[in-house]
Amino acid sequence: MACKKLGSLSNAIWKRSSSCTVSMCAGFNIPALACGSFASAGATMNGQNCCKDRHNCGPTKIPPANHNPVAAAVTSHRHQFVGKNRGEESLTKSGRAFSSTAPQINNKTYLWARYNEMKRLVHDLIPPGVCNLLNPSTIYANNEVNLEEVDIYGFDYDYTLALYSSALDEMIYNKAREFLVQHYKYPEEISKYDYIPNFATRGLHYDIQKGLLMKIDAFHYIQLGTVYRGLKPVPDDEVMELYGGSNHVPLHQVSGFYGKGPKMKQFMDVFSIPEMTLLAAANDYFISNDIEYDPEHLYKDVSDAIGMVHIKGYMYKWIMQDLEKYILRGDETYAVLHRLASQGKKLFLITNSPFSFVDKGMKYMVGKEWRDFFDVVIVQADKPHFFNDCIKPFRRLDSNGDLQWDRIKSLDKGQIYKQGNLVDFLKLTGWSGSKVFYFGDHLYSDLADLMLRHGWRTGAIVPELEVETKVVNTEQYAQGLTWLQALTGLLERMQMYRDPESKKVLQEWLKEREELRAVTKNLFNPHFGSIFRTCHNPTYFSRRLCRFSDLYMASISCLLNYDLSYTFYPRRTPLQHEAPLWMDQLCTGCMKTPFLEEMAHIR
Repeated sequence: MACKKLGSLSNAIWKRSSSCTVSMCAGFNIPALACGSFASAGATMNGQNCCKDRHNCGPTKIPPANHNPVAAAVTSHRHQFVGKNRGEESLTKSGRAFSSTAPQINNKTYLWARYNEMKRLVHDLIPPGVCNLLNPSTIYANNEVNLEEVDIYGFDYDYTLALYSSALDEMIYNKAREFLVQHYKYPEEISKYDYIPNFATRGLHYDIQKGLLMKIDAFHYIQLGTVYRGLKPVPDDEVMELYGGSNHVPLHQVSGFYGKGPKMKQFMDVFSIPEMTLLAAANDYFISNDIEYDPEHLYKDVSDAIGMVHIKGYMYKWIMQDLEKYILRGDETYAVLHRLASQGKKLFLITNSPFSFVDKGMKYMVGKEWRDFFDVVIVQADKPHFFNDCIKPFRRLDSNGDLQWDRIKSLDKGQIYKQGNLVDFLKLTGWSGSKVFYFGDHLYSDLADLMLRHGWRTGAIVPELEVETKVVNTEQYAQGLTWLQALTGLLERMQMYRDPESKKVLQEWLKEREELRAVTKNLFNPHFGSIFRTCHNPTYFSRRLCRFSDLYMASISCLLNYDLSYTFYPRRTPLQHEAPLWMDQLCTGCMKTPFLEEMAHIR
């Protein structure tokens, strides 16, 4: 019911906003058929009526105090269509122009009347059930996928089969900060900078030379208000000056295939959150104490310090010592694997993590016989190189995790393999094309090559969806965003009113629009907003998400909500030049997933 009401709301706003053109034509004695050409011609309306031949048709008349400007405008327009039979207006055949004796309205009064009417419409038509519509267990489709055609399911391990608690981020940050001070000899005072939860978000870009952390949209524009030097925001005018008078970042700087150009680095995995926070803290220390430093050296040192946490095995040790603290929802991982295997699907695992770490985690989540679920298990694969070169051969590990020296002629169930490459993997398994579906959290390392070069189906795991869905399901977000969209529509249609009083009104609307944008952004993250959108454009992260994944979801447990013969259809949302005729598909995640009850006993 709520979805239908949302559709009615969208239709109502669309129709009412579309009628702006009609009402404006009426108020200025412009023929309805000429409105489009008039607006596109860029003519100005400074309190006077302008005919098509640009002659002055007389000043605008001020209506009486009890006059309803909107009703009058609509009535005037309706009279114009009746023609001479009503005796109130005349039609000049040569100029196709109407003249009317109906009272004219003041532009300022008319604009505020339209504003108040639209605000009332938005408030009255948003149904009470509009909140909590989105189902966090929904799988979203970028491409049409029929699961019945999928025979083989592959998985990454970290943040795919195993989801970790946020406590791990603080541990990584603290240990890397320690390396920075003790190993790289950075000032001891940096140790006083504690970890800041929820400061950074995935998908941000870092300007290596300038030491700036920022969010960039799908068109390579920096979202002003989201640029940070250290822990402090950089003023918009300074950002524009730093980038040559524009907030656009050239393609060659930002668009390396794996998220790293010569001057920019994009942080794409969940493990990068502590790294961004440490970069911001270290930058802040040097800036606050007026100490000269090279941002490029700092970037490299922080990157290496974070790498040492992984290379030296600290992260693995922490998790293995307290699996219950760090691993989340392991029973759901078991449920997914059991369901796939019991229905005859082949399963494989390709991860960069070492066998001892994966083995302990999988035993905790799935049980001692976890390897029975998988037809092929590959550890320390060195992705993304595993997917894009054929240099490293496969090696087999024995039950103790020790390397064996035998030549690998087949990939056998029950065995553990290390390194290798995708070319050999395809030859030895015979698995190829769209019958293979691989799931991972890193858009570049896990998914990009598989989709673009090998035609596998790909599924992106985006844990942030759960948090963002909660925000979208709030009344504050629903009301704020709907009014923001309606206000933007008013600005677009009323911008041809260019007399001084009208300009003041439009400036007030623009100011309100900016305030609404800021409030909406802060609902997700006060520093950088949603990982999926800038103010109105998709983020650079969203662009890559759509490009490299057929489906995306909060966790692999979302698969439990769908039958294995289910077909996912991407929502046909209208392009800019298309009319919004698909109201039934506006709410992608509003429907009940087919097997939602099946998850009830798991959660």
